[in-house]
Amino acid sequence: MKIAIQTADLDAERIDGTRVYILNLLKYFGQLDKKSIFWLYHKNNFNSELTPPNFPNYKVKRIKTWFFGTQIGLCWRINKDRPDVLWMPMHNAPFFLKKDIKIFVTIHDLAFKYFPQHFTKRDLRKLNLLAKLAIHKSHKIIAISESTKKDILKFYPEIPEEKVKVIYHGFDRTLFQKSKNFIKDGLVQKKFKIKKDYIIYVGAIQPRKNLKVLIEAFNLLKSDKKIKSMMQDRQLVFAGEKAWLYEEILKEKEKSPYKNDILITGKIDFSAMSQLLEGASVFVYPSLYEGFGIPVLEAMASQVPVIVAKNSSLVEVGGEAVSYFKTEKSDDLYQKIKEILTNKELAEKMRKKGLRQVEKFSWEKCARETLNYFKS
Repeated sequence: MKIAIQTADLDAERIDGTRVYILNLLKYFGQLDKKSIFWLYHKNNFNSELTPPNFPNYKVKRIKTWFFGTQIGLCWRINKDRPDVLWMPMHNAPFFLKKDIKIFVTIHDLAFKYFPQHFTKRDLRKLNLLAKLAIHKSHKIIAISESTKKDILKFYPEIPEEKVKVIYHGFDRTLFQKSKNFIKDGLVQKKFKIKKDYIIYVGAIQPRKNLKVLIEAFNLLKSDKKIKSMMQDRQLVFAGEKAWLYEEILKEKEKSPYKNDILITGKIDFSAMSQLLEGASVFVYPSLYEGFGIPVLEAMASQVPVIVAKNSSLVEVGGEAVSYFKTEKSDDLYQKIKEILTNKELAEKMRKKGLRQVEKFSWEKCARETLNYFKS
């Protein structure tokens, strides 16, 4: 079988969940299906952190004239090469593709439908157009959670349910599932001026991540006289880089009387991210909406108590292993963090539940199910 894959997103400088998804499936496709040939199409040079492995059955195809991207440059090459299957890991699809080439599209989320105010007008127009094209043009659709599948059927009711299959993400066990007995040198923490104890969020700095509520909750924790000694040196770490419309979040940070204890790391590699997670006392993922939420798995695998907003796919990913708060209620989030920080028995119980929960997810399982779907 000849499988073409659009891998241009692995050229990008910024690393996000969708790019981690593509990379990790490529770590498995070549070894799980040695009989198939995989053609990897991209534009320039792979990001050094996102470079796929060099399996014998992988052929990298660089398209120098990526004119109008998917619709002309990629489409022309795919029509010329004639694979059996084209996988588009992001919601996009070439319109003029030959009909005998089956298109599989992964839809990660439809956040732009729920929160259009959190996107630029240009991006919103683009997302609406490309998602509609991908959903209708595709032979079959991969949804990364039941929540995302439900949203696809809600916003595109003309699509038959049997066209959409849920295939969950995984996480990198080599990076994020280590023994707590490993030796911490603290060099990563020192690099980012992080002190002994900290609460952590991992991900992009952008409005949908609901980080203003996390800052408000942190303010309440720092001003709580009952836990003053515990919170005196504790910090809040945003492990990620600025994405879009981040200005309001930075303003909220600057307004905080504890702004010097709120740190933003900026761009960070996978290894450093792993060390930051393992050193944290609590992980918080306050997002308004997620198609999946890979950092939640990574935090549980790192044996860190996890708190997430109770919405979208986060309930599927977290199961009974995490603590949930009312999405836009900073006082509720404050109480949930305080409960974990002041109750060692609860924190330990959550760590154990987290390790059991992550056993349900793996990139190998995701890759195997995805390959089987291509052949269905």
